[in-house]
Amino acid sequence: MKRAYLAAGAGAVLCVAAGAGLYFSLALSGTLKEERERFASASEDASRTIAALEARLIEAVEENERLSDALRAEQRRNEGFEDQLSDLSGTVGVLEKLAKTDPELLAKYSKVYFLNENYSPPSLSPVPAEYAFEEGRTYEVHAAVRPFLEDLLEAAEEDGLSLRVASAYRSFGAQAALKSGYRVTYGSGANTFSADQGYSEHQLGTTVDFTTPAIGGTFAGFDRTDEYAWLAENAWRYGFVLSYPPDNAYYQYEPWHWRFVGEELAERLHDEKRWFYDLDQRAIDEYLAAIFDRGPE
Repeated sequence: MKRAYLAAGAGAVLCVAAGAGLYFSLALSGTLKEERERFASASEDASRTIAALEARLIEAVEENERLSDALRAEQRRNEGFEDQLSDLSGTVGVLEKLAKTDPELLAKYSKVYFLNENYSPPSLSPVPAEYAFEEGRTYEVHAAVRPFLEDLLEAAEEDGLSLRVASAYRSFGAQAALKSGYRVTYGSGANTFSADQGYSEHQLGTTVDFTTPAIGGTFAGFDRTDEYAWLAENAWRYGFVLSYPPDNAYYQYEPWHWRFVGEELAERLHDEKRWFYDLDQRAIDEYLAAIFDRGPE
């Protein structure tokens, strides 16, 4: 009997235990399902959030690119404005220089253009006495040309040469007297080597005739001297060019006659192996504003 009670009790315990296990199993299953559902919902929310963030990021990137493009375009416009302002400033500067520069200085004379009897440079300056061919005589040049001429003469002297100025500025009246004397001596032949008054480059004050003591008081043979060879090689560096080379259309070959046209134009003529009178007057006039500009030392 006792055993029957024990067996019945054990069975009851087992039933209770089995029921409890089933309960807990069902409860756990429900919890897991709820957790899965919550996780799935959270995952969907996270996916939607991530998608929204990605969309916003793409919009932000696109907006940033639009802003960058707009910034670059604005920078280009600003650079264009700066270039325009720079060009305008440069143009104004050139116009101001032109307004202050004698327009006659680069004009073609020599039977082409005419200077009247009242024309003279605004200011004249004497050539240093040590470079004067005739001792005690004063030779004058345009005041703005003198520094260039002095540099040229000093450079030649440093190279062991004896360049001297035998003629410089001549007024309308002085040219008339000179030409009259030549006509007496040479007749109509004077027209081959001497300009009439008003057509001489010397009246500008920018032109000099060079010589050297080695050939005395004439210009004959100057083109066979070391001084001439040096001028042919170096005068352009100081803004001077030979006006009347061999076979020019105006006067006989004058290797002693050099005209100041400015360093920039002289350099162009040297580089292109051309002569001053080869260029059209319009092309020459482009260099007028810079005629007294100094290049780098």
